[in-house]
Amino acid sequence: MATKDQRRDFELYKKDVARRGKPFYPYAMFHDTVMSFVVVSVIIGLAALWYFTSGEKPGDAGVLGPRYAAEADPGTTQFIPRPDWYFYFLFYLLRIFKWPESVILATVGIPTLLMILLFMVPFYDRRRERRISRRPVAVVAALLVIASMGILTYKGATAKESLGSENVAKVPEWTKAQNLSQVGVEGAKIFAQAGCLGCHTYLGAGSPNLGAPDLSAEGAKGRGIQFQIDHLMCPSCVNPGSPMPAFKNFTKEQYQQLATFLEESKGPKGGG
Repeated sequence: MATKDQRRDFELYKKDVARRGKPFYPYAMFHDTVMSFVVVSVIIGLAALWYFTSGEKPGDAGVLGPRYAAEADPGTTQFIPRPDWYFYFLFYLLRIFKWPESVILATVGIPTLLMILLFMVPFYDRRRERRISRRPVAVVAALLVIASMGILTYKGATAKESLGSENVAKVPEWTKAQNLSQVGVEGAKIFAQAGCLGCHTYLGAGSPNLGAPDLSAEGAKGRGIQFQIDHLMCPSCVNPGSPMPAFKNFTKEQYQQLATFLEESKGPKGGG
């Protein structure tokens, strides 16, 4: 129910509109609708210009750039995924809350809480005062949000990362647990950097995806070095229907090292 003051303010608003201006509906809404249509039309126009002026081959640039870049290589060990610039703040939050138990807090908890507070502003801030000098709490809160977003975006943009750094740090632990040879150690480094732990698990590290098996005791199966190399080069040839991508960019030495690592992986107590 509207209070007496709210009803009085609304009557004053209607009189003021009748005397000096136009009501929000339908005038302002009509202007917003027209502007939204213009913006969407510009986006569609730019997309069409990009599509129809670029070639179908990778690298054939048009007015706004190529339609296709170089073909993705699922076996690369040199690519470091990074988000678009407007997600750098969230990207850096993940570096702060890097423990698995706290990832949900950085990706869902904090952003969702801030969005809820933003949507609730009209409900919990009912003051009529709008002068900045009379709203110190709102001003400080806004400045803190802007500063934190700016700092996190900058830190995310300038963050330096090494390929698979967190996984490579586990290699000494794997070496001790599996009693790896020098060739096996080099293979473990490749394993840590090549993105294998995105689908497989190894001695508690990694994430099981697409039914990929734990490779901690892969060597206990006695499949042999050549089997491992053939499987790395063409998984679906060795195991029909395998969703694992082929790793075709390794050198002969790297195949040998990675295969040796897998064959020397006898399980958590295999090296004991």
